Amino acid sequence: MKRMFYVFLFGILSLVIAGGCKKSKPTATAPEPSLPQLPAEPAKAPDFTLTDQNGTAHTLSGFAGKIVVLEWLNPDCPFVKRHHETKTTMADLAKAYADKGVVWLGINSTHYFDTAKNKEFAARLNLPFAVLNDSDGKVGKLYGAARTPEMFIIHKDGTIVYHGAIDDDPKGDKPSPTNYVQQALDELLAGKPVSVPHTVPYGCTVKYAE
Repeated sequence: MKRMFYVFLFGILSLVIAGGCKKSKPTATAPEPSLPQLPAEPAKAPDFTLTDQNGTAHTLSGFAGKIVVLEWLNPDCPFVKRHHETKTTMADLAKAYADKGVVWLGINSTHYFDTAKNKEFAARLNLPFAVLNDSDGKVGKLYGAARTPEMFIIHKDGTIVYHGAIDDDPKGDKPSPTNYVQQALDELLAGKPVSVPHTVPYGCTVKYAE
């Protein structure tokens, strides 16, 4: 009788343990990360005043009525070098759209850069746009810029209509990458809404002052 009891008890325990194992079995795959939800209405771009490589002050609100591109950069970042030295992505776009009334501003929030270093960088590459000094990081943090390069496009009404990467080629090995900034500018100039308003920027982290 005792033996039958222990056999019965062992069977019950085996079923409980087996059931518990099935419940605790991990899922085979984790869910893919998704982009954060954007607000229903475009956010207003925070105003700021910064000085460029020639000592000239630029205030964002002074460009009201124009499309403005903000490019966060760090001349020491390999991803920035790819688009400014290996290729001339940024300079080419700035030149191509200047005649269409688009203002291009580089912003350097790297803590160890100053106006003189920005001037050397801009002169060496013959950049066709202002490079603004934000070495204290106030404007970068105001915009939440986290990478170099990181792009913002501000529409004529002062709202941010694009934020993210320059293109879809973080590894730099695509023969014909999609340039998100160029795509957005063409849509805006054609009177269309930006079809891709947000992407995940790639590059180096912004070297903010501690």
